[in-house]
Amino acid sequence: MLTLKYKVAAIFALLVLFASCLDLEDVNVNPNGVDPAKANPNLLVATITTSSGLQMVNLGFGNLAGVMQHTQLDGWSGAHDAYDWSDQSWSSYYGTLRSVEELLNKAKNQKLEFHQGVALVMKAFNYGLITDLWGDAPFSKALMGEQGGDNLKPDFDNQKDIYIGILAMLDEANTLLSKNQSEYSEINSTQDILYAGNVAKWRKLSNSLALRYYLRISSKEPEIAKAGIEKITSDPAKYPLITNASDDACFPFVGTSTTDSWPSTTRFSTNKSGFTRIKMCSVLVDKMQTLSDPRLGIWAAKVQIPMVIDPSKASNFDQIIDGKRVIGQGVADAYFTKYNTALDTDPEYVGLPPAWSNFMQLYNLNPPKEQGEPNPHASQLNDIYQEASGPHLKARMLSAAEVNFSLAEIALKGWNAGNTAEYYYKEGVKASLTAWGLASSYSSYIASAGVTYDGTLVKIMEQKWIASWTAASESWFDYRRTGLPNLKAGAAAKRAALPVRFIYGQNELLYNPEKAKLAIDKLESTTYTSTDGNNSAWSKPWLLQGTSKPW
Repeated sequence: MLTLKYKVAAIFALLVLFASCLDLEDVNVNPNGVDPAKANPNLLVATITTSSGLQMVNLGFGNLAGVMQHTQLDGWSGAHDAYDWSDQSWSSYYGTLRSVEELLNKAKNQKLEFHQGVALVMKAFNYGLITDLWGDAPFSKALMGEQGGDNLKPDFDNQKDIYIGILAMLDEANTLLSKNQSEYSEINSTQDILYAGNVAKWRKLSNSLALRYYLRISSKEPEIAKAGIEKITSDPAKYPLITNASDDACFPFVGTSTTDSWPSTTRFSTNKSGFTRIKMCSVLVDKMQTLSDPRLGIWAAKVQIPMVIDPSKASNFDQIIDGKRVIGQGVADAYFTKYNTALDTDPEYVGLPPAWSNFMQLYNLNPPKEQGEPNPHASQLNDIYQEASGPHLKARMLSAAEVNFSLAEIALKGWNAGNTAEYYYKEGVKASLTAWGLASSYSSYIASAGVTYDGTLVKIMEQKWIASWTAASESWFDYRRTGLPNLKAGAAAKRAALPVRFIYGQNELLYNPEKAKLAIDKLESTTYTSTDGNNSAWSKPWLLQGTSKPW
């Protein structure tokens, strides 16, 4: 049997080959690629899950990690730290959905219920990301471009209708995946990088996604959400969920090239700025230090040269002594006067404040350097994030921690969650620690000051936010509907508030302008929309309209 490394390497290769021949006419079929009309459905499973997982990493370790103040960049940081977003395209998401549609059609024609269920789960997953990110979007009329005519300019469905459609897909998937493993045929475990063909685990993913989206609409459609959630929680045998970290929907990177490696790897380039410009954000660092959180040591590196202010030294004293940068009080005062920020003298971990300045590379008296050069007085990410692959470098699509924290919130609402909010809160913390190899730290951590459950949503969302490390998109979606954690935009941010959506990209604005305009006109402008026009990252889609959230 192939090892996992070579299985996933083959999958990435197939992804590249398959993507290269999508949308080609018959006369232009790539002779070296996988013809979609002839592709084995199992190869499509590999393609779809890989591309979907990579989307999550690109979001949750990318600019949305900046929005949710997990990380900050000290070079080329405008989109990450300051939310200076321009053209945001959804073409790759719809590209994945074309593969999903091909899988679904093949599975129906061949009466393969497992593959139909997987296709519906991944269809819901990708449409969920699209509407979460943009709002109204092509849905019921999407993926029909090959038919020509008006199909080249599809309608944008209402965001509410997309969520309802997603939930219907997931309910159907649960039914399709409800049989015993032995009753399914043509499953190739080597092509399923999530669950190696385990039907029961795919069923859990389907219902866990449904829980995610019922909770997503709970403020706007509480009756629909409550009924859907309690349908799931009242019958765990029929609607099993991912509540144990061993069932997390995630997969490791292969690490043989830039296309199948962790995004910040330095293995294949002499230019390391893709890693060195990423710093821990002070908001996350400070919170985790307050909680004595053991995950911090896995995610962050200690400062290379700590800062020490010594009032006994001359006012302008500034020297490296025994591995520490010792400065006089006058140097510290001058820094504060110039930047209205005190030096961070923590001897271990120092994070960059969110959008602190347009010159983030100068933080904490870092000598002037080119963008992307290391700052010895601020925390880089842990060196594991320079690697191409590793046990902690995974594309995380949905986790047991998320599900348990969601159930805690549901219980706090007074809805039937199956157990108490405190129970699920503790299970969420445990699941996250377990996922990061820290299960032995659970007992001491959960009993520590600041972690013990206090009966509030604030506490639940705080831990859910921490647990979303490298998967910050889900934390952003939670923040928008709850306003938690209570994050503030930095002084150099484009607006004085965190954004709430992606903007429609140039392809839609240029080639489907009438339908795009109808969707834009339905957005609710806010005091932060400013001069953007309604197609703004600060205009509210249906999901947030009338909720007063997140601001």
